[in-house]
Parts: sequence; C-alpha cells; structure tokens
Amino acid sequence: MGDFENREREEVYSKKVRAGKRTYFFDVKATRSNDYYVTITESKKRLEDGVFIKHKIFLYKEDFEKFAEGLKETVDYIKANQEVIEKRYEYNESPETAKTADEDFSFEI
Repeated sequence: MGDFENREREEVYSKKVRAGKRTYFFDVKATRSNDYYVTITESKKRLEDGVFIKHKIFLYKEDFEKFAEGLKETVDYIKANQEVIEKRYEYNESPETAKTADEDFSFEI
C-alpha cells in the first residue's frame, strides 16, 4: 500500500462550518483497525491567486478530554478578559451577498 493510501482513511462523518472568510471541516475518520479519530481542517482562500490554503490537525480519542479542557479554558479566558462578538454568516451562492448578524459568542464542551 502506498503512502497516499495510508494517509487517506475511511471518512465516517463530516461537519462543515463556514465562518466568514474561513471554512472549518470536522471529519471523523477510521483507521484500518476501525479506531476513530478527528481531523480539524481550516481552509481559507488566498485573495492573490484564489488558491485554498489548508491547515490540518489530527485529534486522537485518547486526547479528547485534555484537548476539550484546554480549548474551553482558553475560550473562557478570552471571554473573561475581552469582549467577544461572533458574527453569524448566512451564505448565498455568491460570497458578495453574504449577510452577517452580530450575536453573543457562546461555547460549550
């Protein structure tokens, strides 16, 4: 089996989250032994040439609790020390007509 085949595992579940100029993908994949893990991908279109730049992290099930704890503590710190307003985006086919509505940022794990 080649390197490419080793990296591409069976996708079990996928959630796409659009947030302004970025899109996040939360994908559950399975190893050959059917152990699940999460990949989190940030995708952003580069304005100069229209190329999508992607950053990816792998999160394994034995790290879920520590990761969630760290993320929650970090978000709580920011919320306690700085006003956080999240824009909610409604997407149409053309990005120029995207609407935003200001709402309070909420986060729970």
